[in-house]
Amino acid sequence: MGPRWKGKGAEVRAQADPMSEIVSRLKSSLIESNAHGLLSGCSVLLAVEADQSDLLNRACFGRLVVTAEKDKQWFQLSMEEAFYLCYTLKCLGIHGGDNCRKTSEELWKYMTDNKTTFPEFFKAYSHLRAKNWVVRSGSQYGVEFVAYRHHPSLVHSEYAVLVLTEGDGGKNGRLRVWSDVHCTVRLCGSVAKALLVLYINKCGHGDASPSCVTLYSVEERVVARWSPKDCREDVNGD
Repeated sequence: MGPRWKGKGAEVRAQADPMSEIVSRLKSSLIESNAHGLLSGCSVLLAVEADQSDLLNRACFGRLVVTAEKDKQWFQLSMEEAFYLCYTLKCLGIHGGDNCRKTSEELWKYMTDNKTTFPEFFKAYSHLRAKNWVVRSGSQYGVEFVAYRHHPSLVHSEYAVLVLTEGDGGKNGRLRVWSDVHCTVRLCGSVAKALLVLYINKCGHGDASPSCVTLYSVEERVVARWSPKDCREDVNGD
């Protein structure tokens, strides 16, 4: 389907400021400030200064929470975003309700206990982020994520992403019947997105610890609606 840039100059601006470099600057800033977030239910709250707020917005991590505080800004990170910053980029500490810093294993247990699909979703999220895609929640489109080539202010999301697991019947139960496939593809087409299905294969490693995720494999499949008129052989006289 290809990228749909928002206005003249958007593509040039994106190329001049690659997402990989923005994320690298964010990582350096969080490490330098010894940043730490606070577990809050199924999300993590992070208080930052103005410069880090700008970097978080530009790198598309979390969502700004409106508060009465003037000296700090609060961001709400999803579990996938928070664990990616903590475990993969190693630039964010996360504290629990006792204000003690959690180890990666403690965070992993907390997140898998609160979200049974977390291992698969985190693998999918980190897989796309490693390819420098911007990844946002896709709940409004009935999918797990939506993926952008760059910041949403510059380009429309290109993929609606579903996450399925090979070998366990699929915890989220999606695409088991043709009617679901048909409806999902039609919905994606109506909002000008391609349906990207990420099949996560645990390769027998389970999900006992975060190190297992590095051993999972990911198969990417783009599911498109077949149009007979696009494949029909032209016959003279028709």
